[in-house]
Amino acid sequence: MDTSVTLKATNGLPAVSLPAIGQGTWYMGEGLNPRAAEVKALQQGLDLGLTLIDTAEMYGDGEAEKVVGKALEGRRDDAFLVSKVYPWNAGRRSAIAACEASLKRLGTDYLDLYLLHWPGSIPLEETLEAFEKLQADGKIKRFGVSNCDLGEMQELAWTEGGDQCAVNQVLYHLGSRGIEHALLPWQREHSIPTMAYCPLAQGGRLRRELFGNAELNIIAGDLGVTVPQLLLAWAIRPVNGQRDVIAIPKAVQPAHVQQNADALTLTLSDEILSRLNNAFPAPNRKTPLDIV
Repeated sequence: MDTSVTLKATNGLPAVSLPAIGQGTWYMGEGLNPRAAEVKALQQGLDLGLTLIDTAEMYGDGEAEKVVGKALEGRRDDAFLVSKVYPWNAGRRSAIAACEASLKRLGTDYLDLYLLHWPGSIPLEETLEAFEKLQADGKIKRFGVSNCDLGEMQELAWTEGGDQCAVNQVLYHLGSRGIEHALLPWQREHSIPTMAYCPLAQGGRLRRELFGNAELNIIAGDLGVTVPQLLLAWAIRPVNGQRDVIAIPKAVQPAHVQQNADALTLTLSDEILSRLNNAFPAPNRKTPLDIV
C-alpha cells in the first residue's frame, strides 16, 4: 500500500515522495514537556519513517527550531525539514535574514521547504523574489504557503513564480472540512498537495466533540485502533485513488509517536468513510478558512 504523497517537480528539482504523516512541533520548546523528551520523540518518529518535520520561527520564538536542530544532530539527511517565516518577515531582505536565523537555530545549511506562515501586507511578488534568492543561494530547496484560502492561492498562481508553490498548509481535520468545498478541489487541479495542521483538532471544543463522539469511538474500537489513529487515517485517505494530504500531528509521548506511525498503514473502507461522513459531514457551501 502506497502511503506517500508526491510533491511535484519544481525549479529544476525532481518530484519527491513524502510520508503522508509527518511530525509537527507547535508548542515544542516552550517548557510544556522536558526538552530531552521532545528531542527523543522527533528522533523516534524519524526511526519509524515519519521523516517530514514541520516547524516555524513563530513556535516558541524559535525554541522549537532549536529542539528540531538538536534532534537532527548527525542525521540531517534523514529528514525533510520544513520551516515557516512570519508574514512581516517575508520582505525582499527580511525573508533572507529570517531564513538565515532559522537555519542557525536548526543547525543546518538548508531547508527542504520554506513556507510563508500566513498572508500579510508584504506583496507576494516581493516574497517570491526573496524565496527565489534563497533557492539560488542553496538555502531552501522548495517554497510554499500556509493558511491561504482559494482567493489567495489564485492570486499566488497569477503571480510570476507562484506556479512553483509546492504546498499549502492549512487546518484540516474531520471536524473542520471547509476546505473540501473549493480550496482542495482547486489545489488538486493544480497538483498542489495540502499539509494538514491540527489533524487531531488539538485543543478546544472540536477536539472534545471528536474524541468523545460515540460513533468515532465505536468505529475505532471495531478497527482495534485509537480515535487519533482513526482521525489521522481519515485525513490522509486517498481521494479518487490518490493521496495528496500530509498530516503533521505533534507527539511527545513514545506511545503516541508509535501510534501516529502505525496510522500510516490503516485503511478505511468505503463503509467506514460513509459513517464518518454522516457523523461529521462536509459543508455544502464555501466557509471561511479555519485558522488557529
